[in-house]
Amino acid sequence: MRTTVAVGHRGDPYRVRENTLASVRSALARGADAVEVDVRLTRDGVPVLLHDASLERLWGHERRLAELTHEELRGLTGDGVPTLREALRTAGQNRLMIDLPGASAESVRTVLGTVRDCGAGERAYYCGAPSTMLAVRAADASAEIAMTWSTVAAPRPALLAAVRPRWLNYRFGLVTGELTERDHRDGLLVSAWTADTGLAMRRLIARGVDSITTNRIGVLAALTKKSAVTGRT
Repeated sequence: MRTTVAVGHRGDPYRVRENTLASVRSALARGADAVEVDVRLTRDGVPVLLHDASLERLWGHERRLAELTHEELRGLTGDGVPTLREALRTAGQNRLMIDLPGASAESVRTVLGTVRDCGAGERAYYCGAPSTMLAVRAADASAEIAMTWSTVAAPRPALLAAVRPRWLNYRFGLVTGELTERDHRDGLLVSAWTADTGLAMRRLIARGVDSITTNRIGVLAALTKKSAVTGRT
């Protein structure tokens, strides 16, 4: 029986501030199989967990991360923005799905190098736009990739051959049973983001998706556990 991986979106953000160590811990404690985090680089090249390009929304400072050293970031946030190394250590043997917003080829190499240095290559996988995933593939021939795809039309064969994704990662509203069946026939796993209602989660499980990313990880974990035990949603 196919089981559905439950992924906490930026941790457990409806309970704890997103992309923090506390949020990662909360998601895992509430049943996440993996935690999605966003990684960007500080001015001095330290990979840290932050979705936005600036600190304004989460931390109340109108400063762009790319303008700040890691020490400056720690001072502005009370050491609240963790490094990728800290997140990997906090996750333990659990998996991190690393999103790379705004990444360059150089920053991709830095992130993958950090994962490698931490001995976490088997515990980390990467998601993002095709251009970013091409950079991931160029940096690591063995990296596990969940390529974000924004249409129901299948990716071009040449793109699939270049990226070699294990997953196609769709906005949840795009996913149909027919799409899932097609991708499975092509040897691809299907992930969906970001489903936050029980109804949407149950529909995705019924449509055969392999992974769901959510802001409500406790709800999803309960549903996937029930589905695995009973075979019903």
